[in-house]
Amino acid sequence: MNNIYVLDTNVLLDDPKALYDYENNEVILPLAVLEELDDQKRKTSDIGYNARETSRILDELRLKGRLNEGIELDNNSVLKIVIDKQELKLPPHLSASKADNRILTTAIDLQESNPEKEVIMVSNDINLRLIANAFDIEAEDHKGNGIDGEKLYDGFIEIKTKGSIIDEFYSTNELSLDKLDGDFKELYPHQMIQLSSLDERSKSALGRFDGEKIVPLIFDKKSPMGITALNREQKYAIELLLNDDIKVVTVSGKAGTGKTLLALAAGLQKVINDKYYDRVLIARPVIPMGKDIGFLPGSVEEKLEPWMQPILDNLNLIIHSNKGSYLSIDQLIENNSIQIEALTYIRGRSIPNQYIIIDEAQNLSKHEVKTILTRAGKDSKIILTGDPFQIDNPYLNKVNNGLSQVANHFHKEQIAGHIMLQKGERSEIAKIASDIL
Repeated sequence: MNNIYVLDTNVLLDDPKALYDYENNEVILPLAVLEELDDQKRKTSDIGYNARETSRILDELRLKGRLNEGIELDNNSVLKIVIDKQELKLPPHLSASKADNRILTTAIDLQESNPEKEVIMVSNDINLRLIANAFDIEAEDHKGNGIDGEKLYDGFIEIKTKGSIIDEFYSTNELSLDKLDGDFKELYPHQMIQLSSLDERSKSALGRFDGEKIVPLIFDKKSPMGITALNREQKYAIELLLNDDIKVVTVSGKAGTGKTLLALAAGLQKVINDKYYDRVLIARPVIPMGKDIGFLPGSVEEKLEPWMQPILDNLNLIIHSNKGSYLSIDQLIENNSIQIEALTYIRGRSIPNQYIIIDEAQNLSKHEVKTILTRAGKDSKIILTGDPFQIDNPYLNKVNNGLSQVANHFHKEQIAGHIMLQKGERSEIAKIASDIL
């Protein structure tokens, strides 16, 4: 075994299969981890499911031998459960009643008894990693299914090329990759591209990789429901949102970049004007997802109103951009052109031929997003919007949240597209506040 990895409980509550992520190493589960898993297993949320799934995996492994002695896994690693010493000697000022401290002590004991190996604490808890480092224990977070948090897929690339190549692109409306000398390694389906000239100033072109070649934007001049793109990334977003061949779209970005507004405008365009889908279905997580909203007063509609007000604000902006039309929120709902509901009630449904928008998707886990995506029926399109750097769910981070997981794992699929919006366009106040506060 090369190194010894001590797993914190939150790693398994995020991904039970993290047990198998440390090939050729020793994987340690302190007894405190099992106790914390037992405390979480009765929850009906994603956390409870992962706690139960971890227990099931360990129970299956138990049949192969004694977990306290170590069981060899298929990836040539060894999994072992370590029981606390009878006399738990904690570093000064750390309480033995706190599970995190007992987990840390296990790592310290292992380092003392295995000086020839490196002991590494794996935790999604920043504070525990800091404390571990303070006691000279290496610490890292779990890498969220191999995604590098510093390199989240943004759906866009700039390629430098000759001005003559850009002229050819404009004249033929396509460009094969073998004509480019850029330093890019690989392009993905529906990845957005800016061709910039190496030898002629200000010459550029916007395009999209269709899986074989670079093609011009189809909807470059479109303004769905009167909403016009205000920057390059918004043009890319509209391209993905209006393209009926792209069935899964993820749009991320900080507050005020236009994620929800563009998704709603494109959805209403496809339902009301193009009549391609039956309705726009909009849902947001009532955080945390899975919790009933019955404790709030009033009818379902009245209970949902505080959660859905951001949706209504964007709808009002779209209606304001269509002065003189018959559009109104009440009429859209009455005509069944738009439906607004909480994600709490989406499980078990089958939703065909609808334009589905899931707002604030960064607050969903991978398992919850999987549940939602499997609800999409025949001829439906599903849009996930959110800000992976603004998460309210304490068990999620910018890497393991459902929005980032879909964006990074679907980017090689022909039916999917992603764009990260960069520039705030809500107002000058919102832009400055997002940048400097």
